[in-house]
Amino acid sequence: MAVRDLVRRLAVDTRPLRVPAYRRLWMGQGVSFIGFQLTSVAVSAQIYGITDSSLWVGMLGPANLVPLIVFGLWGGAVADAVDRRRLLLIGSLIAWSATLALLAQAVLQVSNVGLLLATVAVHATGFAITGPTRGAIIPRLVPTDLVPAANTLNFLVSSLGTVIGPLIAGVVLAQGGVATAYLIDALLFGAGFYAAVRLPRLEPVGVVTQPGLRSVIDGLRYISGHPVVMMSFVVDIIAMAFAMPRALFPEIVAERFGGDLLAYGWLSASISIGAVLGGLLSGWVGRISRQGLALTFVIAAWGVSVALAGLAGQLWLMVALLALGGAADLISAVWRQTILQTHAPDDMRGRMQGVFMVVVAGGPRLGDLRAGATAVWFGATASWIGGGIACAVVVLLVGLAVPAFRNYRSAARSV
Repeated sequence: MAVRDLVRRLAVDTRPLRVPAYRRLWMGQGVSFIGFQLTSVAVSAQIYGITDSSLWVGMLGPANLVPLIVFGLWGGAVADAVDRRRLLLIGSLIAWSATLALLAQAVLQVSNVGLLLATVAVHATGFAITGPTRGAIIPRLVPTDLVPAANTLNFLVSSLGTVIGPLIAGVVLAQGGVATAYLIDALLFGAGFYAAVRLPRLEPVGVVTQPGLRSVIDGLRYISGHPVVMMSFVVDIIAMAFAMPRALFPEIVAERFGGDLLAYGWLSASISIGAVLGGLLSGWVGRISRQGLALTFVIAAWGVSVALAGLAGQLWLMVALLALGGAADLISAVWRQTILQTHAPDDMRGRMQGVFMVVVAGGPRLGDLRAGATAVWFGATASWIGGGIACAVVVLLVGLAVPAFRNYRSAARSV
């Protein structure tokens, strides 16, 4: 009986899946995200194959970041003023068209880095629109007390896709090349599109503000007036900008593992392997009320895990340590998302999710740029280890220095 109770308390809370609309959205997101990860790995490998430079791989950071900032903020503002289902469909079509463009240039063997980066920027535009829209939809589909559990399930299925996608990518790239990877992504994308089509109409509620610069500024003003919300963004930027080692994977694989593409696939999947395991044992996450303090320490744990992985010489140990960091990252993402979805009113949720998307998707791109640039100056290993240590130190200094964040207690708790 004691073991059964322990399992029940630790196991992931699946109650949101009883809601049909949420269940379809969740399943569609899971399937399509596998394809998205295939493309992400393929683009990085393709650019490194053309240039032999981690700096050029790091340039995927700004290629993604600029559209994410512009269209993430704009998309969040629009999501507060229009039918969110319709907006999700539009953003999905934009991202889908970019995947087809990547497939076309691969089939035609157009090895142009500038074209690749431009196509990635179009894909990021679609992602910047769908991301905040999907996040703003969730509190409309499930009861408030199930929002933390729904967020956990979302991050879990995304993390599962980030495990399966890169592992498949290692095999696909070795056997079929980048064109096959892009083709699989284009086919799997249909699952997410179908889920969006089946959603009910989701017209705005509350105060409707005309989308534009003024509504974006209103959202940013809301963030600046709420230190808990502001700090939830700050600590995530610290985590990703300092410690994300993704852009270093091709160079590290070339230096330590002889360019083995399967090793590249395992490294690319390692963080998400930990996120999946952490998600499966996440039943306790919704019961933590001191989420600000907990966020600070769990992000410090992420930084330490990344630094230790950079010191490891064996592939299995690197994967294990990055997986430990991935579990910490998933837990922090759930708490940060829950803070935003329960702290802000519905007429602000789209804009909050827009900023969340900019930070969550943009932070790793800043990390890519930082990692690639510092690798040029100091080497890949120093860039990797130094970033992890800096993350742990800075997040403890900043997170513990803000009383409102340090003492924050969650209003939404799963039971």
